[in-house]
Amino acid sequence: MTETHLTTKRFDSFDLDLSILQGLADAGFSYCTPIQAATLPIALAGQDVAGQAQTGTGKTAAFLLVILERLLASQPTPSAEQSQPRALIVAPTRELAVQIHNDTLLLARHTGFRVGLVFGGTGYQQQRDDLAAGVDILIGTPGRLIDYYKQHVYSLNRVEVVVLDEADRMFDLGFIKDIRFLFRHMPHPEERLGMLFSATLSYRVLELAYEHMNQPQLVKIESEHVTADRVRQVCYMTANSEKIPLLIGLVLGWEDPRVMVFVNTKREADRVWGFLQGNGINTAVLSGDVPQKKRLKLLKQFTDGELPVLVGTDVAARGLHIPDVTHVVNYDLPEDAEDYVHRIGRTARAGAAGDAVSFVCETYAFCLPDIERFVSAKIPVAPVDAALLPEIDPRSRLRPEREDREYRSDGRDGRGPRDGGRSGPRSGPRDGRSAGGDRRRDGPGGTERPRRPPQAAESTPVQVQTQAPAAEQPVVGPIFIADQVLAAMPDLSADLGPDSVPDLNPDQLPVRTQRRRRRMPEQAALTSPPPPGTAATAIPLIPAVSAESIPVPSETPAAPVEAGGEPVKKRRRRRRRKPAGAPGETQPIDQALRESLNETSES
Repeated sequence: MTETHLTTKRFDSFDLDLSILQGLADAGFSYCTPIQAATLPIALAGQDVAGQAQTGTGKTAAFLLVILERLLASQPTPSAEQSQPRALIVAPTRELAVQIHNDTLLLARHTGFRVGLVFGGTGYQQQRDDLAAGVDILIGTPGRLIDYYKQHVYSLNRVEVVVLDEADRMFDLGFIKDIRFLFRHMPHPEERLGMLFSATLSYRVLELAYEHMNQPQLVKIESEHVTADRVRQVCYMTANSEKIPLLIGLVLGWEDPRVMVFVNTKREADRVWGFLQGNGINTAVLSGDVPQKKRLKLLKQFTDGELPVLVGTDVAARGLHIPDVTHVVNYDLPEDAEDYVHRIGRTARAGAAGDAVSFVCETYAFCLPDIERFVSAKIPVAPVDAALLPEIDPRSRLRPEREDREYRSDGRDGRGPRDGGRSGPRSGPRDGRSAGGDRRRDGPGGTERPRRPPQAAESTPVQVQTQAPAAEQPVVGPIFIADQVLAAMPDLSADLGPDSVPDLNPDQLPVRTQRRRRRMPEQAALTSPPPPGTAATAIPLIPAVSAESIPVPSETPAAPVEAGGEPVKKRRRRRRRKPAGAPGETQPIDQALRESLNETSES
């Protein structure tokens, strides 16, 4: 850490409590940064502040010192009701909330204040119990804060100080309605102190500040450039197919790097991680699909220097203080120019130096002019040397384990009612392939292999296999159940009394060995009623047959046989003729039906 980012203003020059000065000494802070030197006199005097400064200039410590001094100066009234925090800090992301919590514990070590932290994705009941036990300073994300508030776990009636960190990100993530909900349930703006901080203050953020704050004082730390002065920026004009080789070539060429790679989508983050990890570069992914506990663990490993490369989406682009980041790589140029400022602000923090490398590819090249216009500078273009493009085997890509991802059906990345979605499998492809992709995973953590091209479905004929019949068991061809009953009964014209019905032995009934065939037209005609006006004739019964006289069925079913022994020719089903007559004339329905039935009986 260098001293070039500090001013000559010392913290002990302010009228701060001794316990706060002890916490600053433990953290190693003696001199103020520009945003701290400009904010502390206004906020300590009780005036609301809306501050804007470059990322990495100490905005977190600025509002934490004001909160601690304000709470130590006021004497709270005892209350036996539910938990009533005296200070509320709202952060847009979970990682930023955790970082603010750690900084608060460090600076408030000697004050005796109870600090609470709530955020989505993990520890729901534990966070609820800790909050219900009572806290003085509450830090959290909007969704989980509102969830506990609606359950009456805590109250906002005694909030003395409220802070919005990275306020413009609240709009980007759709939290503005949640913020307004919290503001409406707090004391009036004149009865509390409000502070708002961000690296960029848009008009919509200022509108929110003037609506829910008490005439805030706008504090801007102007700089010659919007981005940090000690960030060396460069971009490469590259094709989409060259991005992976160029990234691997650059990382392998840097000496002892600590790299943050930013992409625009979670799917692309997994893809970049797979190629880096598959080519011997230890990498972690920080995105919304990674479970919260694992995200915090990976972030700590990267901060401690155990992991050289961290691939992430814009979740890791706001407010995170990771020391000694040497390189920031914009693998995908951000579509919002402000995100570019936040991304490259992860390096060159606290006065240090760093490099920002951007890939201007075919997909996101249109974002470069907007970024250069926003930062008011021309980003130098470096040539893509062939030595920076090693040959990468497409099969070297690894796939993340399913346990390392949280698949949401609604696309959100949490578990609370607002901070995330429902747990459960993700809808869509489950093998990690992108829409229209041609790769699939070969086992957990394995490499990818080409996917077989789709083939037309082939119709395979169904073959019926028959076994040789046993000697004592009769086997017959395809016959109907009605035929079985008729063959087993001697005479239907006899009196069907209780005594005349013979006992049917199941062993004497024919055995059905083939699939049931469709009813023939001739057999259907036997069961149909006679035409009107004709005499009913007796239907000849099918004579009983023995097992020896029935041939063994072959693969081709035998044709039906009449009583006389001659085979019955299979006829096509004839359509009903239209009634004859002059055009536009119709015959009565009874006459047309009678003629049709007569033709059927004659045939």
